[in-house]
Amino acid sequence: MALSWTDAQNAVLNPGSGTPFELVEDTVFGVKMEVFKNTPPNLALVLQNARNFGDATFLLYEGERWSFAQVMDQVDGLSHLLVHKYGIKKGDRVAVAMRNFPEWIMSFAAIISVGAINVSFNAWWTEDEMEFALLDSGAKVLIGDQQRIDTAHATCRQHGIKMLCVRPEREVGADVDEWATEVKTGLGPIVADIGMDDDATILYTSGTTGRPKGAVSTHRAILSSLMAFSARNAVLKLASDGPEAPADPFPPSFILIVPLFHVTGCVPVMLSCFMAGLKLVIMYKWDAGKALPIIQDENITNFVGVPTQSWDLVNHPDFDKYDTSSLRAVGGGGAPAPAALVDKVAKSVKKGSPQLGYGMTETNAYGPGNTGKFYTDRPTSTGRATRPMRVEVRDPETFKTLGPNEMGEICMSGPMLIRGYWNRPDATAETIVDGWLRTGDGGYIDDEGFLFIKDRIKDMILRGGENIYCVEVENAIYEHPAVHEVAVFGVPHERLGEEVAVAILPKEGQSINAEDLWKFLDGNISSFKVPNHVIVMNEELPRNAAGKFLKTALRDMVAKGQLKPTSR
Repeated sequence: MALSWTDAQNAVLNPGSGTPFELVEDTVFGVKMEVFKNTPPNLALVLQNARNFGDATFLLYEGERWSFAQVMDQVDGLSHLLVHKYGIKKGDRVAVAMRNFPEWIMSFAAIISVGAINVSFNAWWTEDEMEFALLDSGAKVLIGDQQRIDTAHATCRQHGIKMLCVRPEREVGADVDEWATEVKTGLGPIVADIGMDDDATILYTSGTTGRPKGAVSTHRAILSSLMAFSARNAVLKLASDGPEAPADPFPPSFILIVPLFHVTGCVPVMLSCFMAGLKLVIMYKWDAGKALPIIQDENITNFVGVPTQSWDLVNHPDFDKYDTSSLRAVGGGGAPAPAALVDKVAKSVKKGSPQLGYGMTETNAYGPGNTGKFYTDRPTSTGRATRPMRVEVRDPETFKTLGPNEMGEICMSGPMLIRGYWNRPDATAETIVDGWLRTGDGGYIDDEGFLFIKDRIKDMILRGGENIYCVEVENAIYEHPAVHEVAVFGVPHERLGEEVAVAILPKEGQSINAEDLWKFLDGNISSFKVPNHVIVMNEELPRNAAGKFLKTALRDMVAKGQLKPTSR
C-alpha cells in the first residue's frame, strides 16, 4: 500500500531511519541545514570506486564499448599526465571543451581525482567566448577535440595554457599533445587528499546575453545532488507503489542525449552511472531516429533530456517500429513541458512514465520533480520538493515567504547548491541570500506542495498592465495538432509596452498559418494573451547548447526584419 508523501519522506529521510539517505543537521558555509549522514568524503573516491565494477559495460559510443576497468585505466593515465607533465596541483583549473566523447568522461574523472577543478566549456563557444572562460577560470590545461583546440589555439599559445587534443582529425601543431600518444595505460590511480567543501567543478551558465558566470560546486554539493536524486526515487517508490513493488526485469541504464558540459548531462546522467555502475550510451548528436534503435537494442530505461527531445522521440514516424518497452522514465528538465507532451508520453511509453525535474546549474540539476500518476494528474506542475532541499515562493521585492497559491519568486535551499560564482562576489550576493538561491523564476506552490512554474520573471510579457506568462500561451498552442515547436516572446509596442509574438515550427508534412492559430486559440485563452504576431518557421527554432529556445535571438530577428511575422 502506498504511503502519503510525508510518511514516505519520513521513512526514507528521518534521522534514525537507518536508510542510506538518513538526514542530520550540519552547517554548510555558515548556514544550518539538513545533510545526508552518509555523504561520501569526496567525489574522487566515488569515481575511483567505479573500477570495482570491473569488466561490466560502462560506455557505448558509435560502435565502441568501454568497460569500467578500461575507462579507469585511461583515467589513471590522464591523472599521471596532469600531475607529472602538466604540473597540475590541488585547486588548479583544467578546462574540458569537446563534443560528447568517452574522453570527456575520462577527463572529468581524472581532473577530479587529482584534486583539480573541472571547468566545463560550452562546445559551441566562439574564439572570444573561449578566451574569456580560459582567462576567467585561470585554466592551466585545455583538453579538447580538434575543433575546440583550433578555436582556442591562439589564446592558449599566448597565455601558456597546455593543450591536449582528443581524436585529432589531422596532424596537430608542435605545441599540442595528442591523447593517444600521451595517455599511458597500466599506471595505477592518483587520488588527492580532498575535503568535502573543496571546489570540484565550474559550469558556465548558458546566458543568452552578456558574459556567462562560472557556477562553482563543491564535492559536497555534487554528492548531495546525486544522493538526493536517489532519495527522491526511494520516496516516490513508497508514495506510488508501496514497499512491495515488483522487481524490474531491465537493469537501469541511460542514453546520453544532452551535452556533458550541461549540468543535466554531467550530474544526474553521467555521474549517476559512475556512482551506481550503470551502462551509459553516448550519442554524439541528438537524433530521434538514431535513438530509437539504441533504446531497443540496449534496453535503455532512462531517457533524460529537454522536453523538445521527448517530443521528438514519441512523435517520430518510426516510433512504433521499435520496442521501447524497457523505458521507465522519459523526460528531464530545462524547460516546462506542455500538457499535450505529458499525455503523449504517458500513452506512448506503455511501461514507463513521463517525468519532469526542475533543477538548475546552481542546484546541480536537483530540484522538485514530477512523475507517474502525480504528473499525469497535474501535467502543468513540476512536482514537489524532497528533503534536504527546501523550496519556497517569496516576494521578489521584500523576500518575504508567501503562502499557498501566492505568485512570487521561486527560491531553493539545500546542500546541493553551488557555493557561488567564480570571481563574482557581487553576482553571488545577488543570487544566494542567507543560503537561499533566488532562481529568477516565477510561480506558486499549491496546498499539497506542488510547484507550478509560470515563467522567468524577467521574460514575462507585460502588455498594457497585464502580466502574460509565456508558458501558459505555449501550452495552449501546443494543443494544436499541426504544431511541433513553439516559442512565445514579447516584442516592443509603442502604446502597450509589449505585445505577444510566437514562432512556430509545424510538424513534418503539416501546415499552419496565423489565421488557423487565431481561430484555434479563440476562446481557449484570454484574448489579450493570444499572439498578435505569428511567425511560421521552416526550420528548427534557435536554441542554446542546453536545448532551450533563444527567445532573445527571435526578438532581435524580428526587430531587424530578418523574421517577418503575420500581424493583426
